[in-house]
Amino acid sequence: MRMRITTRGTVYLAFFIALGVILTRFASIRLTVMGIESIRIGMSGFPLIFAGLLFGPVAGGIVGALTDIIGFFMSPMGGYMPHFTLTAALTGILPALFLKVSRRSEKAGFPALLLAILAGEIITALVLVPYFQHLLFGFPYRLIIPPRIVTVALEAPLYAGIAHSLLHRLEALVRRLRLSYR
Repeated sequence: MRMRITTRGTVYLAFFIALGVILTRFASIRLTVMGIESIRIGMSGFPLIFAGLLFGPVAGGIVGALTDIIGFFMSPMGGYMPHFTLTAALTGILPALFLKVSRRSEKAGFPALLLAILAGEIITALVLVPYFQHLLFGFPYRLIIPPRIVTVALEAPLYAGIAHSLLHRLEALVRRLRLSYR
């Protein structure tokens, strides 16, 4: 399927990228282990996920990847690791893809949004990020996984609730955006 890019859609995606950079790099609580950031608490994943829900998985992936790359150049936290750019892109792709595959993307209810976001967060935040942290930095899983479980358990319902509220309050805008970007 070919994506029609409009100026309005591009501006919205740029807004989500800017919001993602700000929330990730400057408005999150960072916890470090052995001198390297291991846990980030905040709303950093929401702009990536919401962009994917509004514009589709491809747009969510673009927003996720560009958020990570631009954020790295604005506020580097060590060397650039493309592994984490991949997980940021997947954070925007997976929930939208799960909704699309389950054919619940139109008027998705809270349970469908929660399951899609939770599935995406489990794959990225509970599997891939700890794996990459273990592979690259030697972090033991027993130190990485428990705080991440708590973070995902808190963030997934919060993200789903905010997304559900915004999607239904902005229903006319969402219809226009989907027509222009899918």
